[in-house]
Amino acid sequence: MSDAGLHPGLVRPRPQRRKARSRTWSATVRALGPLALLALWWAASATGLLTPDVLASPAEVLRAVGELWGNGQLPDALTTSLTRSGLGLLIGLAAGLVLGITTGFTRLGDELLDSSIQTLRTIPFLSLVPLFMVWFGINETAKILLIAVATTFPMYVSTSSGVRDTDPRLIEAMRSFGMGRFALVREVVLPGALPSLLAGLRLSMTLSVIALIAAEEINATAGIGYLMSQAQSYARTDILAVCILVYGLLGLTADIVVRLLERVLMPWRTPQGATR
Repeated sequence: MSDAGLHPGLVRPRPQRRKARSRTWSATVRALGPLALLALWWAASATGLLTPDVLASPAEVLRAVGELWGNGQLPDALTTSLTRSGLGLLIGLAAGLVLGITTGFTRLGDELLDSSIQTLRTIPFLSLVPLFMVWFGINETAKILLIAVATTFPMYVSTSSGVRDTDPRLIEAMRSFGMGRFALVREVVLPGALPSLLAGLRLSMTLSVIALIAAEEINATAGIGYLMSQAQSYARTDILAVCILVYGLLGLTADIVVRLLERVLMPWRTPQGATR
């Protein structure tokens, strides 16, 4: 006789089954929020709640995209901004990765560097803009280094935390088999810290877009920030909206790239919220 028969008050447990969702359904649900915002924007513009001097309508923004793309301003600005953001991001990721491995894997590195890096991490990178202008002038170096500084610390914190969380018994076992320090980091520590590394990459890529906006305020003569300053001078809210949307799309693209990397590098992970 089953336990449910012996104890009438008990209920046989029923394990929750996961409902498989197609990619099309998931993409449709994700698109509902942006589409609702677009519909509200269009309705507010059509009814006069949003006047062109406050925010241009979606149709006017689309015309501005065609105008900027047709005269070559938007492609040139995108190329310049992506180059700045990409170079700064690469420098920041490399610095954060090296520093994070050093402090997370070696006690001497932790004692020498961690307290100083943590102190520097608390300084808002926007406060460095005037100092960078004094040090490096108003050329590309200041812009790229500002993005590099902004993206270094998220990668550092994630890498250091991930390296410290590596199973010490696994490290000792590999050392007992004669694996050297560099091979240990490459073959054991970094694969074990992969989730933290990808989390740091996501934060750094998002911050690279935020830092790009600040960097392009340093007397830029090209890039999306330059387009924004020109549009502000002539009160072109349609071009301002285009530039803001471009920044938003850059951040969204960065997030999508990291999600794809997670699926490729860690296919065993369950997508967040899949069990709900």
